[in-house]
Amino acid sequence: MASQSPMLSPSSHSQSTTPTHRHPHHNTNYSSFQPNPSTVMLDRALSTRRFNPHPDHPSTAAADSDSTAPPSSSDDSKTKKHQNLLFRITNRASNYLTRFSSGYHLVCAFVALFALFVLASSLIFTSRGFVCISSYDPVSRARFFGFDGLESDFGALGVPWCRSKHGKTVEWTSKDLLKGLEEFVPIYETRPIKNNLYGMGFDHSFGLWFMARWLKPDLMIESGAFKGHSTWVLRQAMPNTPIISLSPRHPEKYLKKGPAYVDGNCTYFAGKDFVDFGSVDWPKVLHKHGVTDLSRVLIFFDDHQNELKRIEQALKAGFRHLVFEDNYDTGTGDHYSLRQICDQSYIRGGGHSCFKDSDEARIRSRRKKFWEKAVDIEELCGPGEAWWGVRGYMRDNFNHSNKAISYQQHFQNSRYIESILDVYWELPPVAGPSLTHQTRYDPARAPSPIVEDGRYGLFQRLGLAKLDNSVFNGYTQMVYLQISEQ
Repeated sequence: MASQSPMLSPSSHSQSTTPTHRHPHHNTNYSSFQPNPSTVMLDRALSTRRFNPHPDHPSTAAADSDSTAPPSSSDDSKTKKHQNLLFRITNRASNYLTRFSSGYHLVCAFVALFALFVLASSLIFTSRGFVCISSYDPVSRARFFGFDGLESDFGALGVPWCRSKHGKTVEWTSKDLLKGLEEFVPIYETRPIKNNLYGMGFDHSFGLWFMARWLKPDLMIESGAFKGHSTWVLRQAMPNTPIISLSPRHPEKYLKKGPAYVDGNCTYFAGKDFVDFGSVDWPKVLHKHGVTDLSRVLIFFDDHQNELKRIEQALKAGFRHLVFEDNYDTGTGDHYSLRQICDQSYIRGGGHSCFKDSDEARIRSRRKKFWEKAVDIEELCGPGEAWWGVRGYMRDNFNHSNKAISYQQHFQNSRYIESILDVYWELPPVAGPSLTHQTRYDPARAPSPIVEDGRYGLFQRLGLAKLDNSVFNGYTQMVYLQISEQ
């Protein structure tokens, strides 16, 4: 597509900072967004969330009238009662003060008045703090009382990050993601498969749509289609771009049981015509589609296969832009993922202690009570303190192949990945868990969300509050890779 800008190469800048509503199928040129000077992605992964590492992130705006939900009427009434109480106390103290004429009594009265003021102020502060804590939300209560609830252990558990050779990162920014969110929400509401159980939820649907929209490939290839939701997402991003879909079962088979999506401009290697990604004669297929520049092809993997194997196959074929939907965290998942490969002790945020009486063991055990996908030491560590993969196994083929690997092999895998990577970028969660009410992933093991906790006004303004909470419970660290040109 000669009229399109090269992948990862923005050409101009829109000065508008306020997202505007667009028609769901309007093909906005995301490559026209001019990014801010990007920082090394490692810095984001290594920084703790006790402070905001992104000063340009919208969540740092000081005067955002919509940043929090309006207080309840009961909150107001309790505040007014305490304010009236404070007024009565100070008024009586002032009257008492006027009765004294000696300097000694005057000083004592001033001290008593100040003490009463501090006591009354602390009463108001304490009452307001408890009013804000939800009685039905155990996560909020845990965070308030300091029981390792949401983000407090980010620095202790860390977020592993595959290091790229030269520290490059993506060219889109948090502002671009916010603009994309506003456009994508009304598109997502038109999806043909409303209940995509066992498929992509909102976070990854948005991530795939946004990246395809920004990169503007000449050809999109997906390995693993299920009912066709991901095919539909790719089609919304690029209405006229051809798609190749590889899937053991054709999506049309699901039409007999309920909603599914089959694309008219898609070449299917599915059902009886299925061919695995690593076995396709790609030079022949690409020639048939008139594609000569492999850097203009986007590959999307949602097939639950060993990601190291898929990278080697893509590299052999000459592809450079890859997206993995299920980038499972260490100790979880049914296949060997990049997260597991890069969870190394020589990277800050990587590596773990398998000592059962360690602080990490205590923290993990505590977080397991709040987050479904949090893992404790018993699940994480195998024989010989093997903490990579799932108890030291390289899982593949939908968990049908579990090959135990040595730490030396695991370490070599991480070095290999780093040697071929130009860019590694994990999609952040769309919004914080207090907004989405998700319980699946542990936020201490994820990048900072696009819409931070506490910004309900922004969450509502983007239309996210209209979506059912269940669509936010499928986040598994979707990742985008750019492979070095060989």
